[in-house]
Amino acid sequence: MPESVPQPSSTSVRALIERFKPPVSINTYGTVYTNTTEFMSITYGDVIAVGGRHYLVLGDERERRFGMEDPKFWVKRCTELESGEYRILKLEFQETFDQHIGPLTITCHRSAAKEARILRLTQGDPRFMQGEAVKDTRGNIVRVLRRVQGRRLDLNVEDIRADHRTYFHEFYPDILERFIRACQAIHLLHQHGETHGDIRRDHLYVDRDSGEFCWIDFDYGYDAAENPFGLDLFGLGNILSFITGKGVHTIQDRESADMDGPLISEADCSLFFRHRIVNLRKLFPYVPVELNRVLMHYSAQSEVYYETVPELLADLNPCLDALRRK
Repeated sequence: MPESVPQPSSTSVRALIERFKPPVSINTYGTVYTNTTEFMSITYGDVIAVGGRHYLVLGDERERRFGMEDPKFWVKRCTELESGEYRILKLEFQETFDQHIGPLTITCHRSAAKEARILRLTQGDPRFMQGEAVKDTRGNIVRVLRRVQGRRLDLNVEDIRADHRTYFHEFYPDILERFIRACQAIHLLHQHGETHGDIRRDHLYVDRDSGEFCWIDFDYGYDAAENPFGLDLFGLGNILSFITGKGVHTIQDRESADMDGPLISEADCSLFFRHRIVNLRKLFPYVPVELNRVLMHYSAQSEVYYETVPELLADLNPCLDALRRK
C-alpha cells in the first residue's frame, strides 16, 4: 500500500460503526481513507472520510449493459454514517480513450472536474442526478451522489406489455413529451458551454414518483471542435429512435424473422450504427411522416444533421402536437 494512503487501525472503523450505528450489518472492519488516490484498494468494510462525512463502503458499482456486468472500481456504493442514507461515491479516475461510433473515432476523456461543474450547475434541478463534489486530503475530487429513485428508461419501455401499435398510440405520446423535456435539460448544459458527453438510453432514468426523466453520469468529455455538441445530439437521436420503435430494430432481426414488407437498405439505417433501422415508417406505417423525417436526420442517407437541441425540438414539438390531436 502506498505511503500516501493513511492506514489507521481497523478499530477506527469499528469505533465509527459503533458511534453511528448504520442500518446495515457489517462483519469485516477495514480502514479509514482520507486519501482516495488508490481507489482499487478501497473495498467492502472500509470508510471514506471526506467533506466532514464518513461513508461506509458496501462494494463497487457495476454497469449493466447487453446482459453483462462491468465493475467500476472507482465508483463505490456506500452508506453515509451520519445519516444512514445510501450514497454513491465517484472517485477521481483520469482516463483518455478512443470511442468508436460507426466510421468515426472520437477521443474521449473522463473528467471529475467537469462532472463537479455540472452538479453545481444543476443543483435542485430534478432533470439531473443530484450530489456534490468535495476534495479529499490529496485534492482528489470526490462526487457524493444521491441515488435516483427510479429505473432506467429503456427497461421501463421494454416492460410495457403491448404490441407496437398499441404502445405507439397509447403510451408513446406521453413518453415523447417527457423526452422533449429531457432534451431541454441537455440544452441547458449546452447554453453553459457544457456537454453531457455520454448520452445513452441507460443514462436516462424515470423518477418513480413524478415519472419525469432524469439524466445521470456527466464525467465524459470529448474532443469535437467542429461541433462540440454533436455527440450529444447523436445520443438524443439514438434514444428517440429507441422510444419510437419500442426497442432497437436491426436488419439482421428482420432477416432472421423472415418478415414481409418494404425492402430495408443501408440508407434506412443509422449513420453510425449501420445495422440499426431508423426509417421506422417502413416497419410501422402508422408512424407519421413528420416524425419519421426527424428520425431520418440520423440516417446514412441524410445530408443535413441537427447541430443544436433547439433545431431538433423545432421539428419534434409539432410531431408531439399532432400525436396529441389524434
